[in-house]
Amino acid sequence: MLARNSTVPVINALSDLEHPCQALADIMTIHEKKGKLKGLNLAFIGDGNNVAHSLLLAAAQMGINFRIASPPGYAVKDEILQVAKEFAAHSGSQILLTEEPEQAVKDADVVYTDVWTSMGQEIEVGKRRKAFARYKVDVRLLSLAKKDVIFMHPLPAHHGEEVAIGLLDSPCSVVFDQAENRLHLQKALLAEMFGKAGRTR
Repeated sequence: MLARNSTVPVINALSDLEHPCQALADIMTIHEKKGKLKGLNLAFIGDGNNVAHSLLLAAAQMGINFRIASPPGYAVKDEILQVAKEFAAHSGSQILLTEEPEQAVKDADVVYTDVWTSMGQEIEVGKRRKAFARYKVDVRLLSLAKKDVIFMHPLPAHHGEEVAIGLLDSPCSVVFDQAENRLHLQKALLAEMFGKAGRTR
């Protein structure tokens, strides 16, 4: 609504439904580490939240195969899934929704997770910890992925919940480069938007 009624560019820095700035930095990081995007297997383990929504949409546009493992009742929203399927039909991306983390992670190039309880959901902490108990990313789960797998998380993380203690500092973790890329990507986004605004005046 804000964008429709605004005379200047509007950036969605974060909403309950999507987190596109995070997804842009994630795609940048994956390309930086893997040298390509199309044909990679990305496994998202956990809640079908705003981060998962935007990453699914971005992956589907870039030809990245997207697999998400979520407990019953916590899958990505159907409205997002349908748009992603339309993107995938053009890019060749394959999309898999499952309740089995092992199925999602098998032969993955990228394993990604996020907090089990997002901002504004604090009252659900106990319920979510129980629902997501077997969705922790640890060494055992990562062993099912490719040997050169990279691990990603948008931060901040809850050590010992969605991610095993010590994993953020492991050789496969790229979470701090991922966080740095948020800065560079968002600077580029501002430069692109202001540049376009200046050219249309």
